[in-house]
Amino acid sequence: MTGSFDKPGYAALRQGRWSAPGQVYLLTFTTHDRLPLFADPAIAVHCCRAIAALAHTPDGELLSWVLMPDHWHGLLQLGGRITLSQWVARLKSTTTRHLPEGVARPVWEKGFHDHAVRQEEDLLQVARYIVGNPVRAGLVSRCGLYPWWDAVLF
Repeated sequence: MTGSFDKPGYAALRQGRWSAPGQVYLLTFTTHDRLPLFADPAIAVHCCRAIAALAHTPDGELLSWVLMPDHWHGLLQLGGRITLSQWVARLKSTTTRHLPEGVARPVWEKGFHDHAVRQEEDLLQVARYIVGNPVRAGLVSRCGLYPWWDAVLF
């Protein structure tokens, strides 16, 4: 029997992954089978409340994030107490626990994509890229009209 980690690409996502306290990471992960679970506002609101609860902790600070119908993007400054993988696992498990009964499980695919933001990269530009995702996807005409995002940088 093969699991999600046997899919091509999961091993590559983990190669060279490192966690550095204070480092800023651009993160992306998808819903299970890319189902547009969060197109339903009644489900998305629960997920966003759980994300907001983890947005500013000693384990990490979310500088910008957006919940799309079938994936999530975030700009995280990692704290010093847990690894990047542990932070993502905590976000995925917390959001899953906060969803209403009857929402199909699993909610999230295993694995995630990360990019350590280099010092020369403009954090404000990366944050704007994240919150501009709904506009580029054609969901809204401007990011302020999309309800499922937040940013301390924008």
